[in-house]
Amino acid sequence: MTTSPAARSPLVEPEAAATAARTVLDRFRASGELVVHIFHVSTDPAASFFRPETSGVEFHSSVTPADGEVVLEKHRPNSFIDTGLASVLDDADVTELVIVGMMSSMCIDSTTRAAHELGYSNTVVSDACTAPDLQHGDTVVPGAAVHAAFMAALDGSFATVTDSSSLV
Repeated sequence: MTTSPAARSPLVEPEAAATAARTVLDRFRASGELVVHIFHVSTDPAASFFRPETSGVEFHSSVTPADGEVVLEKHRPNSFIDTGLASVLDDADVTELVIVGMMSSMCIDSTTRAAHELGYSNTVVSDACTAPDLQHGDTVVPGAAVHAAFMAALDGSFATVTDSSSLV
């Protein structure tokens, strides 16, 4: 297991997820489809990650937005809250979303469920997402198991879950 050491909640295999996300991004760019990048900035002064003007808010080098692509800032796990995302999608007549990113257990889950509730048809690219180890009481749940559980919960009810090679 490789984790991202700079993160407060180290993610499992973040480089592999970033590589898969790039595969999806390349496909969308090549076909001229709308690409929306969303980044999280914490508004909590006590937060140790996602702080403004720190490396925690930067895009990974493999998925840096290209000129002309929509970039939205969010402050909560749900990408639809206070971001204008729904307006961007509605203005472009988008009804189907392909969702990639970090973390499966927070932003991916929250955004996918919200998108479903708003009437979007969703595809989550499982290998282009990842999760950290989580702890509940004395039980530590490995990040790979966290990710699998969230993908299983989303698949069929809130999204179609696939992998990057199947999507492309």
